[in-house]
Amino acid sequence: MSRWGLTIPLTGVPLAEHQQIISELPDLGYTDAWSAETNGTDAFTPLALASQWAPSLRLGPAIVPVYTRGPGLLAQQTATLADLAPGRFVMGIGTSSDTIVERWNGIPFEEPYKRVRDTLRFLRTALTGEKVKQEYDTFTVKGFKLEKAPETPPPIVLAALRPGMLRLAAREADGAITNWLAPHDVRTVRGELGEDPELIARLFVCPTGDAAEARAIGRWMIAAYMTVPVYRAFHEWLGRGEALKPMNDAWAAGDRKKALEVIPDEVVDDLIVHGSPEDCVARVREYVDNGLTTPVLAIVPGGGLSPLDAVRALAPTS
Repeated sequence: MSRWGLTIPLTGVPLAEHQQIISELPDLGYTDAWSAETNGTDAFTPLALASQWAPSLRLGPAIVPVYTRGPGLLAQQTATLADLAPGRFVMGIGTSSDTIVERWNGIPFEEPYKRVRDTLRFLRTALTGEKVKQEYDTFTVKGFKLEKAPETPPPIVLAALRPGMLRLAAREADGAITNWLAPHDVRTVRGELGEDPELIARLFVCPTGDAAEARAIGRWMIAAYMTVPVYRAFHEWLGRGEALKPMNDAWAAGDRKKALEVIPDEVVDDLIVHGSPEDCVARVREYVDNGLTTPVLAIVPGGGLSPLDAVRALAPTS
C-alpha cells in the first residue's frame, strides 16, 4: 500500500480543535500529516502538535520557503521537529512564490534555483552537527553550529515543479514535492525525477457529487494559483498553456469574472479531485498507479460533510 497523507490544519477548523481528528488518523489508514505555509498557520506549529497527538504519523511541511527564514533558523526548526518526532519527520523546502516572498514579506525573489540548492546543502551539513563556515552563491554562513543536532538527520525533500528543480531533487535530496497535477501528469514528472526518489503531491479533494459545486470552487482555486508565474510556467510545461491562456489573458486585463468563466471544465476536472468520497478515493489511487509515492489530501469543503466526516470518508480504509 502507498502512503496516504492529510494536509493539516483542515480548512475551517481551529488548530486547537484538531486533536481528535489527528489522533484518529493512524486507525483510519493515514500514514502522514503535512502542513503548508501561505497566509494561514505557519508550517511548524501544526506538526509540533501532531507529533504528540499521533505518535506514529510521519510529519512534514510542504513546504517551508527558503527565503523567509535564515538558514540557521531553518536548521533549528528542522532539528526541533526531528527531536519531537524522531525518525518520523521529513523536511520539505522550496522557493514558494514571488507573491509570498516578495510581495508579502518584502524579500527579493532572486535566483530561486540556487537559493534552494544552497539551502539544501547547508541543511545537509548543519543537521550533522558540524560547524558551518561557508560562502554559498546566495548567502554566507559564518560559524553556525546546532546546539543539539538530531541523532539521525531527517530526510529533505524539495518542492519541484519543473525539470531543473526535479533533477536537483533527484541528485541531492531525498525526494520531491509537487501539486496541482492530474494523474497522467505524474508520469511527466517522473520522467525528470526518475523512478526511485519519493514523489509527494498535495491533491485538492472536494467530496461532493455536485459537479457544478466542485467546479465553481475549483475555478476560484485554479485562478488564484495558475496566474502566479511559477504555476503558469509549470502548466505550460505540462501542456496546459493553451487551455489556460484565456484565463491568464483575462486575469492580466483585470477581468476576474471572465478569467473564471473561461477555465475549461476539463482543466478543473483534471486538477480537482471531486465526486462521492468513494469516487475521490479511487481517483487518488489513479495518481498512485501512475507513480505517485505519497498522496497528501487537501480537503476542500463540499458536499455538506463536516471536516471530520470528510477525513473519515476519504480514508484509504473507508
